[in-house]
Amino acid sequence: MTSSTSLSLGGLALSLVVAYANLWPWWKAGHDPKKLIPFGQGFGLGAVSTICAGGLLGVLAGCSAGAGNRGGDKVLGGVTGTRGGGALARGDLGHLTPEGGVVVLLMTVGVVMAWKAAGKQDKRKIAGGAFVGSTLCLTAGAASMLAFLPEAINGLGTSGRAALEGAGIL
Repeated sequence: MTSSTSLSLGGLALSLVVAYANLWPWWKAGHDPKKLIPFGQGFGLGAVSTICAGGLLGVLAGCSAGAGNRGGDKVLGGVTGTRGGGALARGDLGHLTPEGGVVVLLMTVGVVMAWKAAGKQDKRKIAGGAFVGSTLCLTAGAASMLAFLPEAINGLGTSGRAALEGAGIL
């Protein structure tokens, strides 16, 4: 992901619309936590994609922010007649270590497998969650709330490596 990618007010509005479209029906239907799993899977992958310095996930995170900005600015202008505004304060979740990269790779494989097994409705929820995660985590507020995420992922990867090296497997 490029470090210059920021979220505009229109991009934020679009991201919040997608989140609302996924969370409101869940809330009205009795808020069963299991029904949030597809959206949560996508959100988690989208959020961690913002800490990828490059590769497919990093590029997709940058593209989703750019597409969200363009689409959100058009929607905001079309509905309210106002412009999307400038960029919001940019947040940064941090960076991945090579061990954390392994965890993100395994997470990506898990979400892709869930995507392939999902029905049409759940695929939309996964995609919506990925969009919301990859856009909201570019804001200073969301990045601050999820600041623990890179450390947790990197720590999990380091622990896994230590366990495998200590066991004589590698």
